[in-house]
Amino acid sequence: MTIQGRIGVRNPRTGEQDYSFTPNLPEDVVALADELRRAQPAWQAAGLQHRIATLNAFRDALARHASALRHAVETDTGRVFETAIEQGVAAVWVDRWAHVALETLEPEITATETPGLVSKAGFSPYPLVGVISPWNFPLALSLMDAIPALLAGCAVMIKPSEVTPRFIDVMDRVLDEVPDLRRVLRYLRGAGDIGAAVVETSDLICFTGSTATGRKVAAQAGARFIPCFTELGGKDPAILLPGADLTRAAKALANGATLGSGQQCYSIERIYVPRGDEAAFLKLLLAEVGKLKLSYPDPKIGDIGPLTFAPQAEVITRHLADAVAKGATVHCGGAIEHHGGGLWCPVTVLTGVTHDMQIMTEETFGPILPIMAYDTVDDAIALANDSTYGLSAAVFGPEEAAISTAQQLCAGGISVNDAGIAPMLMGDRLVAEKTAFRGSGLGGSRLGRDALKRFMRKQAIIVNRNTGASPWWFETLRTED
Repeated sequence: MTIQGRIGVRNPRTGEQDYSFTPNLPEDVVALADELRRAQPAWQAAGLQHRIATLNAFRDALARHASALRHAVETDTGRVFETAIEQGVAAVWVDRWAHVALETLEPEITATETPGLVSKAGFSPYPLVGVISPWNFPLALSLMDAIPALLAGCAVMIKPSEVTPRFIDVMDRVLDEVPDLRRVLRYLRGAGDIGAAVVETSDLICFTGSTATGRKVAAQAGARFIPCFTELGGKDPAILLPGADLTRAAKALANGATLGSGQQCYSIERIYVPRGDEAAFLKLLLAEVGKLKLSYPDPKIGDIGPLTFAPQAEVITRHLADAVAKGATVHCGGAIEHHGGGLWCPVTVLTGVTHDMQIMTEETFGPILPIMAYDTVDDAIALANDSTYGLSAAVFGPEEAAISTAQQLCAGGISVNDAGIAPMLMGDRLVAEKTAFRGSGLGGSRLGRDALKRFMRKQAIIVNRNTGASPWWFETLRTED
């Protein structure tokens, strides 16, 4: 809600608007872009060691403001335990990406297959990276792309979601303590119009959010001929193979579908089980999710927080009503609850689901675990691939068979005998790269050592060490004639 030029922010635990902020104007974005772009050459010229030292100072400043950051994110999201995880990743990313940068940004001259010609890879950072981040993990997702971009030598401006903006006040104070970084890293406040202005004024865009908005961002970036990296929605499947450890699968999926109250793009949203194992797995899963309680009234007791974004309750309600109307059975949960002014979705397990139901085909973004039985592994793979999304997935079973199944799935990050592993390895220089499939995203990988090079324009610097005429010169061509 906008009141007298300010945007009100809802507290997900109370349902009250207890915070508001004055959004930036599009002309503010233009001015900031000019300021950051002017500062970027000095940031690049200062060298990698200076950038690492500055980001180390940033990491230390984040630690000094840890309490205020935690309080801001907890208030905006309504979550406690996930916020602790979220708060710790920035320091990990600084350390990991610094290591990667030291290994990858200074390549040596190497010989080519043509005698006398050698080459060296040159990397020129995009001057200004624009980051547009979502509401579900506001602090971490604002920095996920910003940290490697800064190490690459770019300047960065970040527009977080207007749904969860309180942490920006604290981040401004953090950046005041690291003036070298503040010259090239800034936060903006606002809604979609400010996001559009960021796309219009940046040299490269990183967007995390819904597929619908991602399409608009990608189209706008494409019209400007600038790179655009998007990580969007998902409808992540889990397949239990014959011989899978059902107990482990139940534990992993009880977490993989409910962490962050299921408000994660890589949450498991549908489960496929061999028909003969369905009853046993259902019993195990119900036992596991039965341990998960709403974190109400004490946010430090319980596991499932409130729905951060109120309109998501309408989506969840619609999906559940559609499933029940078409014959699904609800074994626990099954309806949005109202506590203390907040909207809460208890963990919900369903069986008797089909792909005629929205809950199996559309992104639900809640702690919902629909289970569907299958007859053959080929059937399970076909069902898992029957989606417009392809972000991530999980496979449980004997390792060789699970890997073989994973390779047949239309998804970028696939966990074997666990769920949601890929995001935990951000900045790990040894992990494989992944890309999003289908409507789940566009652009290069956030994983793997070469992910840092997304923020660099690549040069091929080729040196001819021969002293004679080159084969493509006219004098050589005439001689050959």
